[in-house]
Amino acid sequence: MPSHKAVQVKSAGAPLEIAEVETTSPGRGQVRIDVGACGICGTDAHFVAGAFPGLSWPLTPGHEIAGKIAEIGAGVEDFTVGDRVAVGWFGGNCNQCDQCRKGLFIHCVNGKVPSWHYPGGYAESVTVPATALARIPSELSDAQAAPMGCAGVTTYNALRHTKALPGDRVAILGVGGLGHLGVQFSRAMGFETIAINRGTAKAEDARKLGAHHYIDATGDVAEALKALGGVAVVLATAGNSQAMAATVGGLQPQGELVTIGVTPEPLPVSPLQLINPGLSIVGHPSGTAKEVEETMQFAVLSGVRAWIEELPLSQAADGYAALEQGRAHYRTVLTV
Repeated sequence: MPSHKAVQVKSAGAPLEIAEVETTSPGRGQVRIDVGACGICGTDAHFVAGAFPGLSWPLTPGHEIAGKIAEIGAGVEDFTVGDRVAVGWFGGNCNQCDQCRKGLFIHCVNGKVPSWHYPGGYAESVTVPATALARIPSELSDAQAAPMGCAGVTTYNALRHTKALPGDRVAILGVGGLGHLGVQFSRAMGFETIAINRGTAKAEDARKLGAHHYIDATGDVAEALKALGGVAVVLATAGNSQAMAATVGGLQPQGELVTIGVTPEPLPVSPLQLINPGLSIVGHPSGTAKEVEETMQFAVLSGVRAWIEELPLSQAADGYAALEQGRAHYRTVLTV
């Protein structure tokens, strides 16, 4: 069997190590990708820690994959060898369950996530279901495309499914791996954009990313939002329930708090806060392969790009450690 290099974690919490692994040929409905780049996402830490049910070890992380199709399995007709494709958190759907039959592919009962249900993209090669594939526009490099499969589609898709209209005020809570894209997409969609982050270290970056206003979250966030006239939407990218709840008082009537920052902690919000102004709090998952394509196309049109630091695959452990210790760049991308 041919083999390739991949990063493996042997058990929950174990170190990231480079290993030689067998290269899997694609089965029916699958393709094999020669990986060009793979983003490091905050959720990778939950995989390495063993925090998802049914993980199999050794585990290869990575769900922000970009590369070229190297091999095609039976029954795949829409793609050819050499096509540039991305695979994000949405790693394939079955097209047969009730949710798929409703067209809700993101909620597929048998949905797959790279690194969870099959080896992920911290590798030279990855074999994936063809339903997961998003075509990469020629204007984007693999390193630029990779973060769009999770961080990009999550922020873009969340914003475009709100009720906000161009000219409305939209606040992005958190200026990090997700938030720095949220600020850019919000600005590009024509919203008056407010960035919220703890302290002032990110204020200058927020303005460069396109924020019209910056709020230091160490103060009263709701009052600061009200002083600007209130906001139609808060896109909560920071995984902090207290910080999310602190924005609710700054929403205009019928405003929306959209949560995409992951945390298991309960949201300290009372029905009383929601009822009179008619507020809604919604969770938003990432997006399908088609929505990843649409995210990349909008990025090409608007100039939105992840701020990335590139590292070779051999330095995956360093890039991951930087994420763990909170000293990572906005988005770290492993290049192969």
